[in-house]
Order: sequence, then C-alpha cells, then structure tokens
Amino acid sequence: MTENVPGTLLALRGITRLYPGVTALDDVSLEVRAGEVLGLIGENGAGKSTLMKILGGVIAPSKGEIVIDGQAHAALTVNAATQAGIAFVHQELNLFENLDVAANVFIGREALRGGPLRLVDDAAQHRRVAPLLQRLGADFAPDAPVAELSIAQRQLVEIAKALSIDARVIIMDEPTSSLTLSETERLLAIIAGLRAEGVAVIYITHRLAEIMTCADRVVCLRDGRMVGTLARAEMSHAAMIRMMIGRDLKSLYLPPAQPPRAGGCDIDAVVTTAFPDRAVSLSIRHGEILGLAGLVGSGRTSLARTLFGVDRLLGGEIRLDGKPVRIASPRAAIAQGLYLVPEDRKRAGLVLDLPIVHNVTLANLLAYARFWLLDGRAEADSSSVQRQRLRIKAPSDETVVATLSGGNQQKVVLAKFLSMRPRVVIFDEPTRGIDVGAKSEIYELMRGLADNGVAILMISSDMEEVIGVADRIAVMHEGRVSGLLERDRFSESNVLHLAIGEQPDGARPGEAH
Repeated sequence: MTENVPGTLLALRGITRLYPGVTALDDVSLEVRAGEVLGLIGENGAGKSTLMKILGGVIAPSKGEIVIDGQAHAALTVNAATQAGIAFVHQELNLFENLDVAANVFIGREALRGGPLRLVDDAAQHRRVAPLLQRLGADFAPDAPVAELSIAQRQLVEIAKALSIDARVIIMDEPTSSLTLSETERLLAIIAGLRAEGVAVIYITHRLAEIMTCADRVVCLRDGRMVGTLARAEMSHAAMIRMMIGRDLKSLYLPPAQPPRAGGCDIDAVVTTAFPDRAVSLSIRHGEILGLAGLVGSGRTSLARTLFGVDRLLGGEIRLDGKPVRIASPRAAIAQGLYLVPEDRKRAGLVLDLPIVHNVTLANLLAYARFWLLDGRAEADSSSVQRQRLRIKAPSDETVVATLSGGNQQKVVLAKFLSMRPRVVIFDEPTRGIDVGAKSEIYELMRGLADNGVAILMISSDMEEVIGVADRIAVMHEGRVSGLLERDRFSESNVLHLAIGEQPDGARPGEAH
C-alpha cells in the first residue's frame, strides 16, 4: 500500500463499486490533503457522484478502504463521515425555507435548553452561528428567514453548516451553476480563505475555468477509473478535456456552412412584463447562431419567455420571415415554428416520469393520431429516428427520462422540437450542468440546425460558450440591448463592458439589427 503524503487528511484506496452488470467505480485511489483545493472532473456518468456517496457514507464500496487519520475503514456511515469532518454542499441546496438561518445550520443537532420539554434554544443557536457568518463575510443575520435569501446567500448557509461541524473536508458539487459572475468570484474567494485555514475542498464542476482559478490539483475520472492527475503548473483546458474524454476536443466555434440568409425572426421594440418601460429590438437571421449575453436579471430569459408566449407581450411586434405573428401562448409559438429549449429542462422542458418516446411526441400529439386515437407505432418510429439522430444514450425509447444524464435529457428536449419543423429555436442556457463531451455534441447540433436554415438565439451566462459558439453576440443590460458584437470584436472584456452598460470600442450601441 502507498504511504500517505504528509498532510493527508483522508485517502481512498482501491475503491470499487459494483452493481448488477455495471462497474460504477474500478480500483479508484486518491488522497485529500489539508489546506488544498482538489478539483474533481469527469463527464456525467464517470463515477464522481458514486465516489462522493462512498466518501459521505451514503453507500459502501464493494472493495477497497477509506483511510482517515491513518485508520482504515471498509466503509463509512453518514454519522461516521460527519464525525470525521466530511461535509457536503450539494448542487441542489438542502435547506428548509420555513426556518431561519441558524435553525438550518443546526438542523438535527439543535441546541436545547433545560426543563422537561427540552425546547430548542434559539438564542444559543444564533450566538453560535454569528461568528460563522462573519467568517464567511455573509451580509445576513442568523435569524434571517431562508426563504428571503438569494441562491448565493443560501450557499453560504450550507457552508456555515459545514463549518459548524468543524469540517476538515468540504465537498462542493457544481457550486456555481446558479450563481452570477460576481457571486462566483465571491465564492472562489471564500474557498481561498478556507484553504488558508487548513480546510480541504473537493471541488466538482464542469466549468474548467473555475478549476484553473481555484484548484491546487485536479484529478479525473473516466468510465469509473481514475485516469490522471494534474498539478497546478500542468493545468490547461486542453489537458483537462483530453483526460475527460480521452481525445482532443475541436474548437467550440464551428463556422457556418454558408452566410446567413435573409429572413428569420425580427423582434421590433418588444416590451416584456419584467421591464415594462424598456423595449428590445433584435434580428435573428436564418442560418446563424446569435448569442445573447448579459448579467443575471438583465432581461434575457424574460425576453425568451415572451417570444415563446409564456409571458404577455406588452408592446412591439414579432415578425417571422417579414410577416407579423401573434404569439399569445406556447401552443401558438409552436404552431409558428418558434421553439424554446428552456433553462430549467427538468421543470419546464420534460416530464421526467415518462419515457423518451412520450416526451418526444407530447408537444405534437395530433400528428400521431388517427381518428383522434394515438398511433403508438407512429410515436415509436418518430422517437426512434430522433434518438438515433441525436445519439441519445439510452437502452430504448421506453427508458424513463429521469434516469438519463443531463446531456441526454437536453437531447430529448431537442428531439421533441426536431420531430416537428423549427424555424426559430431559442436555447436558454443550453449546456448548464452538462459535461464537456455532451456540450460539444450540443454545439454540433446547434450548428447543424443553423446550417439547415434555422434561426438560433442562444442565451448563455457562460462567457467561454457565448464567445466560442455564436456568430454574433447581442448583450443586454437592464432590459435593453446595450450593443452588438461581430465575431472580430469578440472578447470577454467587450462583453462585460456591454453587460454593465458601458460601450467598448468596436461595438454598435443601442438596438441590435
């Protein structure tokens, strides 16, 4: 057995996890050292979640051992992991909105005061939480209701919960997936502070730029095996992608097969309910991918919801191929060939408990009906064609969508619309929570749609994505388009200037046509 590196808090040795017919983890070994940020990367299905569940005592390994403070364990329980100082900050935050901050921090470990009833000592909990919030630079009090906190503030509550058990290892799973740029920077600064205090952080993310910013080492899982480790000096996007998918990835930008064509979708002085005193004008041409950037709250999603008929249009006009159209509902939008791939695919784009075939056909059931009765064979044939076309990884069209990876779920949303005839497709955060290999496939699908004449509006908060994929970039600030960038003027600096309402050199101010 390999000797522990000095400063090692815990080590996983030869961890294997077997399921019937599947090896989820195969002889995985890694060490976590005091005061380091260990980046853990890998595509969806690589085994990251299984490994973390073993570390947290949720499941037991089939083989291998977990070494904590030099003592080997065949498996941990949840209580044993907590007592060892292992804490989780999950992507889906695990908080009770009807309780205050302190009550959430000490949930299940409440401070009690004497007497036969043993009531919760709220004052004691507030006193104990106050220094933890101060340590994290939180701008809210221990008695603040969680329901009134932002996502970023709630994440601080989860970190305070971890610190309240004297956590020595904090595992963060996609911690920035719902954060703004400034909130992400704040979280990375907090992680640097934890590292300085000797706390180890295991940082799991698909956002490789964040790994480059905060990690001291990065380890990679692929198909359940540990395939590589990079020291800080060895890290690069190319090296991490190569480890994750076993090959070099092409450039994100796939040039159009031909110049954009006339027509498409013209948004003329459209007024949304989110910004009733502002108007938005844009032109999305056939055959192009128009990126729509901006800070969270700038009005991008509100615009998408209005175009798709979810929210009411307060003013202005929408034209498709030069003809005004009235879109008062999603059904009307779909009838016009205008589709929205929503930001929250699980809540707004899919019926998770249904199989692939029903998700694909649900938006257009009449096309599969004979004498008002559904033709199951026609549904199955259409679903099968789309599953193969989009390379959806699933045993069959009867596979329940909830069991698919994020990338494959996103493909099912696409399959639903590609089974019809799209003229305009709006992608709202198309690759959120999707691994790098699946991202590449989504980008190829978007480019393929554009090359076939579809007008595409891509809303994204991922700077690398919007710069790497779009043909042009429109940027929104406080409910209006602040400028338009052609490809030769793409840069993070130019996009950020426009996002905060400033005009960089080379941008066309005002409305984007």
